[in-house]
Amino acid sequence: MIYGYVRVSTDKQSTENQRFEIEKFAKAKSMRIDRWVEETISGTTDVAERQLGRLIKQIRKGDMLVTTELSRLGRNLMQVMSFLHQCMERDIFVLTVKERYELGNNINSKILAFAFSLSAEIERNLISQRTKEALARKKKEGTKLGRPKGGKSEQYKLSGKESQIRKLLEEKKTRLYISKKLGVNRQTLRDFMRMNPELD
Repeated sequence: MIYGYVRVSTDKQSTENQRFEIEKFAKAKSMRIDRWVEETISGTTDVAERQLGRLIKQIRKGDMLVTTELSRLGRNLMQVMSFLHQCMERDIFVLTVKERYELGNNINSKILAFAFSLSAEIERNLISQRTKEALARKKKEGTKLGRPKGGKSEQYKLSGKESQIRKLLEEKKTRLYISKKLGVNRQTLRDFMRMNPELD
């Protein structure tokens, strides 16, 4: 079987682009994706807690996993290498669309996967370090960091939803239920209600 794997980190991102890239790649290779696995979860989450972890238990020898790039499999070297190692040991092929890697159980594949994952992790660390240095420099120069006082906050997400909140309260819905329904945390709802005494 050929599996297409698509992952985005947040629900603000779309899986459509990745799916399109994989479908285009498969068509060029005269392949058909038999099953799709899509998830919205951070790459830092352990593979075992992701759909990818469940998938690796189902894939059989000779099956193929197609994804847009190795970074979709994980966000650090050890995570990606661990997953690829499992695939290689079980003769599962991993194909990536953007890098055009065809990874199987051979030494070239292992070296290539290691080199890519290592460079990707180094780049992320460099970006993080550059960001920290830039923030430290701005702070030293006297630039105020963070959201300006009185600026837009999470509470503004609830602006204009007073009547909806009031209706849910009248229906005896819990604050936890209301906050989940409105897509905010309980503290944000509590603070908003405190700012609007007519709701409390």
